[in-house]
Amino acid sequence: MRNFHFPGRSEVYSSNAMAATSQPLASETALAIMKQGGNAMDAAISAAAVLAVIEPTDTGIGGDCFALYSKGSKSTPIAFNGSGKSPKNISIDKLKKLSLDSISDHSPHAITIPGAVDAWYKLHQRFCNLDFEALLQPAINFSENGYYVHERLSYTWSHNIKRLQNDEAKSLFSIQGEAPSPGKKMKNIELAKTLKIISKNGRRGFYEGEVANKIVDYLQSIGGHHELEDFYETNGEFVSPIEANYREKTVFQLPPNTQGIISLLILKILEHFKLSEFKFNDPERIHILIEAAKIAYFHRNKLLGDLNSSKQILDILEDNNFISSLASNINIKKSNSIIPPIPHLGSNTVYLSIVDKDLNSVSFINSLYETFGTGISVPGLGTLLQNRGKSFTLNRDHPNCLEPSKRPMHTIIPAMVFNKDKLFMSYGVMGGDYQPMGHADVLSCILDHGLNFQTSLDKPRFLPIDQRVEVEESISRDIIEALISKNHKISSVQHPHGGGQIISIDWKEGKLIGASDPRKDGLAIGF
Repeated sequence: MRNFHFPGRSEVYSSNAMAATSQPLASETALAIMKQGGNAMDAAISAAAVLAVIEPTDTGIGGDCFALYSKGSKSTPIAFNGSGKSPKNISIDKLKKLSLDSISDHSPHAITIPGAVDAWYKLHQRFCNLDFEALLQPAINFSENGYYVHERLSYTWSHNIKRLQNDEAKSLFSIQGEAPSPGKKMKNIELAKTLKIISKNGRRGFYEGEVANKIVDYLQSIGGHHELEDFYETNGEFVSPIEANYREKTVFQLPPNTQGIISLLILKILEHFKLSEFKFNDPERIHILIEAAKIAYFHRNKLLGDLNSSKQILDILEDNNFISSLASNINIKKSNSIIPPIPHLGSNTVYLSIVDKDLNSVSFINSLYETFGTGISVPGLGTLLQNRGKSFTLNRDHPNCLEPSKRPMHTIIPAMVFNKDKLFMSYGVMGGDYQPMGHADVLSCILDHGLNFQTSLDKPRFLPIDQRVEVEESISRDIIEALISKNHKISSVQHPHGGGQIISIDWKEGKLIGASDPRKDGLAIGF
């Protein structure tokens, strides 16, 4: 139980259903959909569509998504990869001829084909109860009638307003060049029109016809290699999830091209340490997590690409002897300064978790990658386009090298944890690079230190990056001094590390337990 002398949040309890999202209106939408007879997937798609309207800094129909779905008490979740591919007409050679050595944030070459709408539609076809049009109606209503900007959203908006690139984006997502202040009402009539087309025509409304033609024509006009065939052939996939055991629980992630495997590598390294001997905020424990993360991120940067290119890192996950050797290389007394710098892969994301009355559960994440994606909006459509292709490298020998019709490495990762054959928790922790570290830290706080779900999200955060450790302002000076004594270079992070949502099922008591990260505007709510 939390200390009520300090500001904080309580866990949320419910018996019939629960939603945890980063915006109150999205959580409310999810519950309303379930009260109308929708299941957890209906609610997740509808809430994700609402977030595409009311959290345009982080997500949109111009982005990608991933999902894990647990049906009742089945012991293995179903995984869906809703990430788009590079254009089939792009190549390293073509970019080299443009004297490019990398792909920049705002370049049309960073725009991979958005996969979110295709994912929403395919998941709806397989799992949902309600009509697809009904799921998008709440998002259309907020686009047409407006929504009030919440505090964290305004904060993110104001710190990234300069990322808006073309006139269309600036007219849609700024007020005379400024970000909306908290409580300001915003609308997006153009997006409402696009959502209506998609709601009536399904995936064809985005990947064929008027919408696809406008996107391709505009991108070609600014130097993109995109073609209508790239959109028509977009095809999200049901994939086999990957897993690892931690403290007698089974943790599921999506396979590459996501960095879910990095979270599992951290956890498998941590299995070799008795973290329960420490308090969750003990500098010794924090040091061990930092060193484990550095090792895992090193392997990410070297070996992670799409599913077809990531055999070596997948093999590492199954090699317990190698994992043991990695753990044994951690010096309890001193930071390892030999590991190369971890490059910064900043992003903003929305994550949501839903559980319905039949205990179907969805762990769902949707993103434009960096804030406002490329900052490019196609005239007349009301949406921004992601810059996920920025993460491709132009080094031909790397698993994540740019190739035609290839998925780039993705930072966003939804997760589920099972206790034997039943779902224990559906959760996600946002924040680009922070996500694998956040997944491991939060789960360790719950399983190793007995923190409740809300406190595990509230606690101060830290992340090794660029040969330093970025800490939130809430980390005490005593902890910082102890880390410095172990040769860590400490710096204060400018913005909080991500956000997060958790829903747990207590099968014995028949209750749902929800938690929502105070670093975002959202909440967990049930009925």
